[in-house]
Amino acid sequence: MRFVIVTGMSGAGKSTVLKSLEDMGYFCVDNLPVALIDRFVGLSIDNNFENDKIAIGIDIRSGEALGELSVCLNRLRENKFNYEILYLDASNKTLVKRYKETRREHPLQRGTSLEEGINEERNKIDFLKKLADYTIDTSGLLSRELRSEVVKLFSTDKDYTNMIVTIMSFGYKFGIPQDADFVFDVRFMPNPYYEESLRKKTGNDPEVREYVMAAESSKKFLDELSKLMKFVTNEFISSEDRHQLVIAVGCTGGRHRSVTIANELHQLMSSLPYSVRVFHRDIANDTYVKGEA
Repeated sequence: MRFVIVTGMSGAGKSTVLKSLEDMGYFCVDNLPVALIDRFVGLSIDNNFENDKIAIGIDIRSGEALGELSVCLNRLRENKFNYEILYLDASNKTLVKRYKETRREHPLQRGTSLEEGINEERNKIDFLKKLADYTIDTSGLLSRELRSEVVKLFSTDKDYTNMIVTIMSFGYKFGIPQDADFVFDVRFMPNPYYEESLRKKTGNDPEVREYVMAAESSKKFLDELSKLMKFVTNEFISSEDRHQLVIAVGCTGGRHRSVTIANELHQLMSSLPYSVRVFHRDIANDTYVKGEA
């Protein structure tokens, strides 16, 4: 089991780190009360707990109970429970700038100046910085750069990238997916709906797949689409502050042509170093209208 405690200065990027760890398959809990850590650890090592990668966020919001954390951590060590501490830091100037940009109030501000609240927090959690296995100063880091650092530290897969690609099939008669980044129309392809033996089947059936992919236009389209999406996805990974991409492929009803192409594209992209998923939004719709497949 890998157990990570994420802590540090408020505004230094803890939420970004926890989201990144969650994308990497960690079970994440933010702001867990110190008094519950022992109990949580007990549950996590239970044989019925499915995830062997866990991260908890602890910070100044724990209040006076934060002073008990060192006792709790010592107890875990004495019981031979291994954990790692990631401490996130940033300069006062950077933290002040971030709080002003978000217009949020620092947890310890309480009528004093923002910088006084930051200094008080720094003093109260300094003991965690001394205990930390890893310290990241996020002052000059963009979100994507911080996520990259987290991947280097905590990913067991050397080829892992913090990107999730969803390939979605859909039917135009049910509307274009609102969360799609790219939408491709495959209604020009041969329509299995007009074949009586294929009408009630879907693109998941080999007969439908063979029918659609028998057309030269389908093969050429898939080849060009896979090249484009591989290029675009790699560019997003290297240059954009994002970790999700939705590629939507649509036909009229979302059961035959779009499902076939989505499956084929998923297969072509699945060997790449990021998470690729396929989802058929309208495949279960059983409404048959002439020409709407």
